[in-house]
Amino acid sequence: MYSIKESLAAELAEIREAGLEKAEREITTPQGPRIRAALVGQPQREVLNFCANNYLGLADHPDLIEAAKDALDRHGFGMASVRFICGTQDIHLALESQVSDFVGTEATILFSSCFDANAAVFEPLFGAGDAIVSDELNHASIIDGVRLSKAARFRYRNRDMSDLRAQLQAARDGGARRVVVVTDGVFSMDGYLAPLPEICDAAEEAGALVMVDDSHAVGFMGETGAGTPEHFGVSDRIDIWTGTFGKALGGASGGYVSGRREIVDLLRQRGRPYLFSNSLAPSIVAATLRALELVREAGELRTRLVENAAQFRARMSEEGFDLLDGEHAIVPVMFGDASLASSIAARMLELGVFVTAFSYPVVPKGKARIRVQLSAAHSPEQVEECVTAFVRARTSLDAGAPLDELAADDADA
Repeated sequence: MYSIKESLAAELAEIREAGLEKAEREITTPQGPRIRAALVGQPQREVLNFCANNYLGLADHPDLIEAAKDALDRHGFGMASVRFICGTQDIHLALESQVSDFVGTEATILFSSCFDANAAVFEPLFGAGDAIVSDELNHASIIDGVRLSKAARFRYRNRDMSDLRAQLQAARDGGARRVVVVTDGVFSMDGYLAPLPEICDAAEEAGALVMVDDSHAVGFMGETGAGTPEHFGVSDRIDIWTGTFGKALGGASGGYVSGRREIVDLLRQRGRPYLFSNSLAPSIVAATLRALELVREAGELRTRLVENAAQFRARMSEEGFDLLDGEHAIVPVMFGDASLASSIAARMLELGVFVTAFSYPVVPKGKARIRVQLSAAHSPEQVEECVTAFVRARTSLDAGAPLDELAADDADA
């Protein structure tokens, strides 16, 4: 007799045996450059944190915490409703207005997450007779959102403008009415930036819209932190922006769609995650409003983040590690083999540095890596400590010796 329990247990065993199991670490402190963490069920220890999306170090900022506490007193704990019924407060409207002002768009609509924002976009705007042209490495939320639409789907090779033009031509040859090009602003597993000026050129030639998910850039890329469109000087050429408050903008939760007013207005009428999900909690809304204020004055933090990423890239290259090229604070350290990447990450945790290994299906097979994420909250000394941990972890595995034996050898030397 078929047993779902046995079948799932066998599948989980295969994942573990292939070195693809994703183990969670339990954290007992606020998010920051230094935290207390351990694998679930193991003793806690203080470690340096190099795997959070806390780009500007705002996740434990006292101003955000105070704003959230104040909102609990003034606006309560939760809305217990969706927006259009009775779940819209003055601060929700204020945050939408502030996001629009920050990124330079006509209107904004809030969602519980950017995953929900991307899930909401495609079905109302693009149906049968339309076409969606998507980068092959776009985030899973975009992929899932596209699947909800009845539009024709075209996929182009990552950042390949020749292939983008070919897919746009195929969409037009198929008689598509509306066509949209969809891309991440920053591809989160690689740290690559989308070539937005060239994408906009190709889209305009084909009469297509442009949509950018800027989750890994909003708050710290560009002169004022408004993201990759500002970084590339194409803000006025982007039709649909999506992004999150869960990374540089405080690190909590919540997302948005921003752009042309008619687009946002239609999503208020037909965006299912908007119509059928509770409003963002008042404490998150208030703290995010304060985060936007801080980001507007965060030039020094953005500079420090760039310097930290440059220092890490330079030192890791000096030590002979294989890095993907880039300028972003995401720095993938490539190992290829999933088990090797996991082993390095485990050794580094023993050394007091928290990083995370990524393998299939999050990244392609044979492309396993440790994705290091720098923060403005890291000091130069902490960046160097991270590099040293990589070197020691690699040495211990090459030598086949425990870390404590290598430490003793270092002391004897």
